[in-house]
Amino acid sequence: MGANASSSIDSTQNGLSNPLSKSKKLEDIPEACVALVLSYLNPPEICMMARINRAFHAASSADFIWESKLPSNYMYILEELLGLSVSGMRKKDIFAKLSRPNSFEGGAKEIWIDRNNGGVCLAICSKGMRITGIDDRRYWNYISTDESRFQTVAYLQQMWWLEVDGDLEFQFPVGTYSLFFRLQLGRVTKRLGRRVCNSDHVHGWDIKPVQFQLTTSNDERAISRCYLDNVGTWIHHHVGDFVVEDPTIMTKIRFSLTQIDCTHTKGGLCVDSVLVCPISLAKVLRSSDSLIVTK
Repeated sequence: MGANASSSIDSTQNGLSNPLSKSKKLEDIPEACVALVLSYLNPPEICMMARINRAFHAASSADFIWESKLPSNYMYILEELLGLSVSGMRKKDIFAKLSRPNSFEGGAKEIWIDRNNGGVCLAICSKGMRITGIDDRRYWNYISTDESRFQTVAYLQQMWWLEVDGDLEFQFPVGTYSLFFRLQLGRVTKRLGRRVCNSDHVHGWDIKPVQFQLTTSNDERAISRCYLDNVGTWIHHHVGDFVVEDPTIMTKIRFSLTQIDCTHTKGGLCVDSVLVCPISLAKVLRSSDSLIVTK
C-alpha cells in the first residue's frame, strides 16, 4: 500500500496528469457563462461583480445583459424625447446615460431610470406648470435653492386663490405609476452655514384642505385632499395612481393643486415639482420621505 502511494507521488512529480490535483479558478469560467449568470442580477450587483477580475469585467459589458435592464421605451426616450442617436452605443452606456437625470423641453422636465430596476421616472419643475398669478410679484416669486433638483422653486407669499396645474404626454412602459407634488411650507435660507426656515408668511392652510387631482387620457381619475402642515420639510404629497396597458401609444396626464376657497388668504407655500414614478418606487418614497398619504 505504501508502495502504491509512493508511486502516485512520483508520477505527479514527473509531470504526469493528475485530475485531482488541478483546481479551477474564476478566470477559467467561460465568459459566456459568466455573462449569463450576471444577467440574473440587478445593475448595482452587476457592477460590483465586474470588479472581481478581467473576465467578469469583460462579461459584464455584454449587450444582452443590459438590454434586459433597460425600459421597453428606451429608443423613444433617447431618439424622440432627447434627440440623441443610439447608433454604435453599447447597451451598458445607454443604461448609464439614462440612469442620470436628462432634461428636456427647455429644462422644465427631467427623465431618468432607476438604477436598480430600470423603472422610468419623470419630474416637472414649477416653471413647467401653469400657476395663476405667477407673473405678479405681489403674490408669487421664483426663488433659487439647492434643495430642488431644478435649483428653483415657486414661492407663494399671499393669495386668495391657489391654482397650479400642468400636463405631460409620454410613451410609458406597461405598469402602474404614481404621481406626487413636492411641497414645503416656509422659505428656507442659509444662515452661518445652517438651514433656517422662515415661516412668517405661512398661514391659511389649516382652515381648508388643498385638493390634488389627476386625470389621464385613459379616463382614469384621482382626487385627494389634505391640510398642509409641513413647515420647513419637503413632502411628496401623493395625488393618485394610473395604469398603462399599451406601451405603444402616448399617455396624456393632467394634474392640479388647488385651494380656491376665497373666504381667506393663504401664503408661505413653496412649490418645487411634480414627480411621476413606478408604484414600486413610490412605496420606497413612502418609507423614506415622510410621505403624507392624502384622503
